[in-house]
Amino acid sequence: YTTGRFMELDMDARRNLELTETLRSKEKKGTLLWVLDKTHTAMGGRMIRSWLEKPLLDPVEIGRRQKAVEELVNSTISRGELVEALKDVTDLERVMTRIVTGTVNCRDLLGLARGLRALPEVKKQLLSLDANLLQRLGNEIDPLTDCADLIEATIVDEPPLTVREGGIIRKGANADADYLRDIMEGGSGTIAAIEASEKEKTGIRTLKVGFNRVFGYYIEVSKSFMDQVPGHYIRKQTLANCERYITQELKELENQVLTAKDRLTALEYQIFQNLREYLAEQAARVQQTAAAVAAADALCSLATVAVQRGYCRPEITLGSEITIENGRHPVVEVMLKDALFVPNDTRLGASDNLVA
Repeated sequence: YTTGRFMELDMDARRNLELTETLRSKEKKGTLLWVLDKTHTAMGGRMIRSWLEKPLLDPVEIGRRQKAVEELVNSTISRGELVEALKDVTDLERVMTRIVTGTVNCRDLLGLARGLRALPEVKKQLLSLDANLLQRLGNEIDPLTDCADLIEATIVDEPPLTVREGGIIRKGANADADYLRDIMEGGSGTIAAIEASEKEKTGIRTLKVGFNRVFGYYIEVSKSFMDQVPGHYIRKQTLANCERYITQELKELENQVLTAKDRLTALEYQIFQNLREYLAEQAARVQQTAAAVAAADALCSLATVAVQRGYCRPEITLGSEITIENGRHPVVEVMLKDALFVPNDTRLGASDNLVA
């Protein structure tokens, strides 16, 4: 906010003009914002509210906005495609705030990724238009593909609400997490590796590594290969056709199984924290993009209302006169249900209207 760039409106002026809430009921309906706000993103809604509360003073800047709105009014197809793209953009600003403050969860991140996927189309549509402001907004949008890719590669499709109970990291995102998850699910990969290794070392082709709830992990050797059992094998159980043994390696694996869940939960939370910290470092990129998307949405909103209500583009001058032909009060006109609004001409500041 820069003093002199915007018209300064105190609270009484804002209240009496009913820019964002009505005097009587404090509702949005019946205000100028209610008439003009046809935005499709939460960011755009906040932006158009800000524009109403802080009107521009510089005719050049006003002209840039008008030129952008005029092109959107005249480019029906492009405006429609831009609006459709905007509908898929989630509230980047709010999620970024949660990321930076450390209150974000996995579902928030997936929502962020989903919103980021819409950015390339928004950028494409803006750059297809000619107005300087629309071109600038298109150039300011960063598709943030790296952030979307990282989120989608890390977080499962349907994560739990809490981030501290595990089950949030996608398989393949982290080798250590995959190892612990394999152990928790029965350790099939680990068991197969140990079994292959022991077969190679002992030459016992019928050797098997198994697991049960009573004895935990064990090595099973048929009676016909008893003479090839290594000395470091510890006999655990004797069956009719085989013997079962344990080794130090299997004891360690068993201990890993017993602690795998807690270790995996802690590791998944750390992976999530690392992801959150990376995204927090991208805050400036996201904020710039969010501001550009919000402005594009607000401009589309103004263009949509202009088309629906038949508004024209006013000419802004540096003179002291205000001339309005067939002027209509935007709110009263919309609020009238069964009556036709009668437009009025207004002329202020002309020499023949001045009083000495």
